[in-house]
Amino acid sequence: MLEWVSPGGAVPSWWLAAALAVALAVDHALGEPPVRWHPVVWMGHYLGWAGRWLAPQRGVGPSPEGRRDLRRGLAGAALWGAGAALTVAVAAGLQQALLSLGPLAAVLGLGLLLKPLLAWRMLRLEVQAVEAALGQSLDAGRQRLAWLVSRDVSALSASEVRESALESLSENLNDSVIAPLFWFAVAGLPGAALYRFANTADAMWGYPGWRRSASGEWRYWAWAGKWAARADDALSWVPARLTAGLLLGGRGALWRALPTQARQTPSPNSGWPMAALALRLSVRLAKPGVYTLNPGAPAPEAVHTERAIALAGRAVLLGGGLGMLLTWAVGRPW
Repeated sequence: MLEWVSPGGAVPSWWLAAALAVALAVDHALGEPPVRWHPVVWMGHYLGWAGRWLAPQRGVGPSPEGRRDLRRGLAGAALWGAGAALTVAVAAGLQQALLSLGPLAAVLGLGLLLKPLLAWRMLRLEVQAVEAALGQSLDAGRQRLAWLVSRDVSALSASEVRESALESLSENLNDSVIAPLFWFAVAGLPGAALYRFANTADAMWGYPGWRRSASGEWRYWAWAGKWAARADDALSWVPARLTAGLLLGGRGALWRALPTQARQTPSPNSGWPMAALALRLSVRLAKPGVYTLNPGAPAPEAVHTERAIALAGRAVLLGGGLGMLLTWAVGRPW
């Protein structure tokens, strides 16, 4: 069995593999920790504070549209780097401290620290809640979908509400589950924490133009958020394609169709799990005016939401198993 070598000596490689299993078990049983203890919420607080200084506000000063702003681009990269460095340093320190305490503390402690960096149970429940609300009324479905997506939902049809929920399920299966597991397997707790910081930064900063913040003001992110968007693209590249593979399984014909469909979306990554889900369910998934995946297929029905959640759940189990094997098999000098 391979071992990790730390300043305190070598530790068996199965410790982090077992910690990954603990994280998934805690997520299944308990879901999210309280907001005040949630590290992703802390990341959001930092990014919100930095964003208020970084991105120009609508109506304050000259309009930033149509102008190159390298200064804000560099400032965005610097503030992203500072937050990422702090995140990695804290995660590395906690990991090293737990690894020095023996197997029980390492496995349980790291599993509990990894858990807030992934969120399968919450994602599953939110998608199920959209379907349940849609069964009551279109307006209720729209209102519940607004909890899950950032797009304007006021004019969506029932079919478009369901499609949007399924798109969010597949995209967040990567962002909130498979990618954190992948980076934990590759680089331990610091890797998973760095990914979640990058993904949170992209969600808050990575817009090509104006975006309304949670506090209500409009800010311009075309330059200020450029680094955050590119960093998330880079860190999500492999996990997004892995997520697509986990959804498709061994269906060769669907694999051949996947690249063409995945490239229909503006994002270099989100199209892969979304297209994989559309192909696997044999349904159409579309964002009006932006893309249509698997266009010749029918719109999804309620039964497809149930099937999609089952497929995603299987992908989580397979992804967790692969992550444990990778973590157990590969030793590295952390």
